[in-house]
Amino acid sequence: MIELENVSKKFGGRAAVNEVSFKVNQGEIIGFLGPNGAGKTTTMRMITGFFPPSDGTVKVAGFDITQDPIKVKEQIGYMPENVPLYKELSVADYLKFIADIKGVEKARKKSAIERVMEETGLTEVRGAIIGRLSKGYRQRVGLAQAIINDPKVLILDEPTSGLDPKQIKEIRTLIGNMRGNRTIILSTHILPEVSVTCDRVIVINEGRIIAQDNVSNLEKTFSKGSRLHLEVEAPKAEFLQEMRSFEGVSSAEEKNEIERGIHTYVIDIKEGFDLRREITGKIAKNKWGLLELRREQLTLEDVFLRLVTREDENVQ
Repeated sequence: MIELENVSKKFGGRAAVNEVSFKVNQGEIIGFLGPNGAGKTTTMRMITGFFPPSDGTVKVAGFDITQDPIKVKEQIGYMPENVPLYKELSVADYLKFIADIKGVEKARKKSAIERVMEETGLTEVRGAIIGRLSKGYRQRVGLAQAIINDPKVLILDEPTSGLDPKQIKEIRTLIGNMRGNRTIILSTHILPEVSVTCDRVIVINEGRIIAQDNVSNLEKTFSKGSRLHLEVEAPKAEFLQEMRSFEGVSSAEEKNEIERGIHTYVIDIKEGFDLRREITGKIAKNKWGLLELRREQLTLEDVFLRLVTREDENVQ
């Protein structure tokens, strides 16, 4: 449904996107991750036809964005991070306006508006002035305008930016309900959102794709070894020195001080080692207080940070 092959975008002499290639299958929801300035938005704008690529090819539903830009735009719904809403209009009037400029046929315009209002939970506020709506409802309006032409492809740039947890959950549910019906690419900084919403993850850094797989496989790839979370009453410097002296410890760091003399620590253990007995024995021998010891499950955030950090180190 979406195919990028060796796509680059240069501004002046700088490559914001550099030889990016990936495919998105029909009905997939893809999470597009990367730090600020990584090239996410530029890539998404090339897919929508907002920017032409400097090199490479971008195809949507079989249409090349440089050769058939109108055909591509007919297949796509786009929700930028800051949706340009007309805040003085009512929800219904705004959607009528959007339906007109997107060329929705007159005979099906009314049903299209009713469909997207129902799909995005806007029916009860159809007569409300957009400027008086909460941020969550304004995001719903932004999503409604993106799908009013019933596109096959949906591009969402930070769709839950600035929302509270309840609103995030609501928008996440709306997006999840589209699974299988639309091909979706969404960029986000809320990593748990990717875990529960997306079928696959693409990670971009410094304009290049550095990883792409489903969340489970990424976690398995980068979860070799284990991580321990400890809460210990002990002199910090002495404790860290003792932990780092173990052969199987790859890193030992303090997270924070809970109260005077009591700290939390994260200890990364190399693959093939289980040092829980040794660590607890060392704490007992030194007569320190062990208040908590537990394994930490690697999260998508850990994977993301490891990928980006590793890539930055390789660049240096």
